[in-house]
Amino acid sequence: MSRPQCSRCLRPVSHCLCALIPSLDSRTRVLLLQHPSEVNHALNTARLAALGLSNAQLVVGEVFEDLATLLNVPGYQARLLFPADDAQTLKAYSPSDQPLLLVVPDGTWRKARKMLHLNPLLAALPRVTLAEGGVSRYRLRKAPGPGALSTVEAIAQALQVLEAPVSFEPLLKPFEALIEGQIAAMGDEVFQKNHG
Repeated sequence: MSRPQCSRCLRPVSHCLCALIPSLDSRTRVLLLQHPSEVNHALNTARLAALGLSNAQLVVGEVFEDLATLLNVPGYQARLLFPADDAQTLKAYSPSDQPLLLVVPDGTWRKARKMLHLNPLLAALPRVTLAEGGVSRYRLRKAPGPGALSTVEAIAQALQVLEAPVSFEPLLKPFEALIEGQIAAMGDEVFQKNHG
């Protein structure tokens, strides 16, 4: 039997995170393209990011038939937040810069690469990346490499850089509560054994 679920954050009602989710404005528009396998994942950080940002949109799929429309937002220049040899490291906007439509694939690295393969328009976007050295607060998983962040962490860090000195730290509050709740549920001994 399933537990009652919050219709907004999709967490069990007893573990609803809505009270911690901010409502942040940003100059940058964020388009999250979420792989279907992530929707019901217990640690759905893309949903937390979309709920916490007033200028964000979450679209679920693997092939996006309407991608051209999603990317054509007047007043914004689309950039894919995804590593590549030719990716530009994000830097703060100058007053004359056109804001970005920051396109963020959400899924495992393998699934995100598959989404790029299945959506040539997505793969063709100019890429941007975060500066090296980001440290994840996601203490429940082994990162595939240094600087690997969860989706909400990557978005918060990107916005922090682009829109400095505005703080996007509140975006991480529900994420941190989610991690703390998972650790509490497994117990300290199990956490230390598997993740400590």
